[in-house]
Amino acid sequence: MESRDYASLRNRIIGLTLGFSLIPLFSLGLTIYYQFHVSYTDKTLQSLRSLLENRRDAIDLFFDERISQISTVAYTHTLEQLRDEAYLERLFRLIQSRSKSFVDLGVIDEEGNHVAYVGPYQLKGVNYRNEEWFQAVMLRGVYISDVFMGFRRFPHFVIAVTRREPQRTWILRATIDTEIFEAMVKAAQVGRRGDAFVVNRQNMLQTTPRFGEFRLGEVVLPEFAAFPGTRLEPTVVDGRGVLVGSTWLRNKDWLLVVLENPEEELAPLLRARTVVLGVVLGGVLFIVLGTVFLAKGITDQLVRADREKAILDSNLVQSSKMAALGKLAAGIAHEVNNPLAVIKEKAGWIRDLLAEEDIASSRNFKEFEDAIKKIDYHVDRARKVTHRLLGFARRMEPVQEMVDVNRVLEETAGFLENEARFRNIQIQKELLDDLPVIRSDSSQLQQVFLNILENAIDAVQKDGTVKLRTTYSSRLREIAVSISDTGPGIPKAMLDRIFDPFFTTKPSGEGTGLGLSVSYSIVEKLGGRITVESEEGRGTTFTIHLPVQ
Repeated sequence: MESRDYASLRNRIIGLTLGFSLIPLFSLGLTIYYQFHVSYTDKTLQSLRSLLENRRDAIDLFFDERISQISTVAYTHTLEQLRDEAYLERLFRLIQSRSKSFVDLGVIDEEGNHVAYVGPYQLKGVNYRNEEWFQAVMLRGVYISDVFMGFRRFPHFVIAVTRREPQRTWILRATIDTEIFEAMVKAAQVGRRGDAFVVNRQNMLQTTPRFGEFRLGEVVLPEFAAFPGTRLEPTVVDGRGVLVGSTWLRNKDWLLVVLENPEEELAPLLRARTVVLGVVLGGVLFIVLGTVFLAKGITDQLVRADREKAILDSNLVQSSKMAALGKLAAGIAHEVNNPLAVIKEKAGWIRDLLAEEDIASSRNFKEFEDAIKKIDYHVDRARKVTHRLLGFARRMEPVQEMVDVNRVLEETAGFLENEARFRNIQIQKELLDDLPVIRSDSSQLQQVFLNILENAIDAVQKDGTVKLRTTYSSRLREIAVSISDTGPGIPKAMLDRIFDPFFTTKPSGEGTGLGLSVSYSIVEKLGGRITVESEEGRGTTFTIHLPVQ
């Protein structure tokens, strides 16, 4: 499997894991937040509706009580009684003792003349014939005015009641204390940015709002049409979103307006949203990191497994190839050995004849002798090949004995010291003193060392170095025997074939190509392995790994 396939697999694992993890997480978070938002918003609107309607009922009750008081006085007294300002003063004090909501009290005849007055202003004698409120109260009988400036040049509003008698009509009028009325309206202001005020049909302020315009100013809100009940709606005022609640009063065509700041009212919801968002983001970060590490761990484990499988497959192929070729070699060796034996015997017989008979005087004796020598030489060479083929194909189990690998290696090197000295090749030894003694087959190990040492000396040719080194790994429980040479090295393209039978890098006629194959087979039977490292121009190192038992 190529590396890009692992990357694709890792990306698919990350995508699937994130998909199955994050989609439910986001769905759950959004559902919880939506349900909480709906519930909290409904609760906020219901709270505003209750506040608005309670305040409307309180104001209507205030007007009912004031109208009832004025009407009671007007219909339980005569005009003559009320024109007596001393009597009117006592009556006004009596009313004030129960309620401070009246500023003054006055009696006005049908001509609009202020015939009696008690209060802080000098209004006796003032004529109201042309005033709007006078015309309205004469027409309706009971009237609550809008806020107006009047003769005192101060914003105020009045409540007036008409008393109709058979011969005359007169009016009892009282001015309402605007501070008391405004305090009643402002009781509906909530929060730091909430507001409450009253506007008339023309959208003119009748009380002073908490922010913005003064009384009698035009409120910065859409003009309100008549509507029944209570209305709640969001809108934008001065560039900021507000929640507007409005309801018309019952006794006067005034609109009670209450403003609430949604951010302030929904602050708990916003805090909950921030907490949920933080929890979700933390969860997403945790899931993403966990998924990436998990996917990387899975793909890394898969890569290791594939590599181990590839090595195992390669070893199985090599073993199968060795077994098949071993059978073939055994058959060939068996078939070739018999003819070689016959040729060898006949060559010896001819040599005996040449020695026993007087053929030495023959002028072709020298050629006969050379031919016999060549026959002997090539028969011996052929027998060595068949001997190694038989050794390669041999199915004998290794002998188990305690083996000092350093000693076997030194003895083997001793066999080749004369050859190395003749070629001016230095054999260097770096053997571990306390190398563990292993259970193995010393004869077969000697054959392996001999094959590799011969190859190393042949590779160096002359004037070089062959280095022997033994090491021990307690972690792997194995010893390693390294045989390095300063020869020309093995081309990289040939490294995968050097253990194949009959494959050799030596010139034709100088190698059989069986030494490394036989060595590979022997070491494998002994439970070890052979590795090779080579770089062209810098030599080759064979390492025999043997288990410590």
